[in-house]
Amino acid sequence: MGEAKRRKAALGDKYGQEANIFPWLPITKSQGEKFVQWTTRGAWIGIGFLVFWWLIVRLIGPAFGWWQLE
Repeated sequence: MGEAKRRKAALGDKYGQEANIFPWLPITKSQGEKFVQWTTRGAWIGIGFLVFWWLIVRLIGPAFGWWQLE
């Protein structure tokens, strides 16, 4: 228990609080991890939409324009 008491005395009000990524940036490490998870999910959704759109344009699009080849 001695080490915990020393740590609590040294940190004061910040004892038990989560540390920030950078001292000048008010974002905690768990908030940074959640941001990475959301942006990764968004990127995969965007990639899926891009593949879907490419299939529409590449496969279905020419079917509507076959009579305009001349």
